[in-house]
Amino acid sequence: MLKIIGRRTSANVMKPLWAADELGLDYDRVDVGGKFGGNREPGYLAMNPMGLVPTLVEDDFTLWESNAITRYLCGKYGQGSLCPADPRVRAIADTWMDWQQTACAPMMFPVFWGLVRTPEAERDYDAINAGIERGLDVWGVLDRHLADRAFVAGDTFTMGDIPIGPQAHRWLNLVEKRPPMPNLESWYRRLTERPAFRKNVMIPIV
Repeated sequence: MLKIIGRRTSANVMKPLWAADELGLDYDRVDVGGKFGGNREPGYLAMNPMGLVPTLVEDDFTLWESNAITRYLCGKYGQGSLCPADPRVRAIADTWMDWQQTACAPMMFPVFWGLVRTPEAERDYDAINAGIERGLDVWGVLDRHLADRAFVAGDTFTMGDIPIGPQAHRWLNLVEKRPPMPNLESWYRRLTERPAFRKNVMIPIV
């Protein structure tokens, strides 16, 4: 039996939850982190030395880091579907999973934390606006990439779309004044048609 440990409002926890539901897997989820705490307890740190969420437990196997968990689930249970059989397509999906971590997440941090997690009177709007300006460049890269394909690795939804989806949901809903990015917006609309995306990502942003 799979167990995914982490509060569902975390964008990182959304990734394996979304993947598991796309794959039709049975799993238990346990609230840890944020207001629930527990992520600094010795038992949790023994599974996840960073003290972050999520953590995956499958029988006697534990795994941490959200993209690694997503890859594991897709590789074990979604070979030929979420995990592409073609090595080159799989490499493209991997590229965009890494892009989410190295380019997208750092840009989104000041925007999300500034607009959602920081009281209005304490917000650093210089940092927020700098993050938004950077975001126009970063999301522009994906918008151009999507000009001739439906999903990040081609015409089929894969694991490569999953890490980016929660960040795109936050960007498109938090940043109202932005230039149109029609390819990005069309890709996002395709994600919203997926029940597992609606269940795990389209929830209140907190």
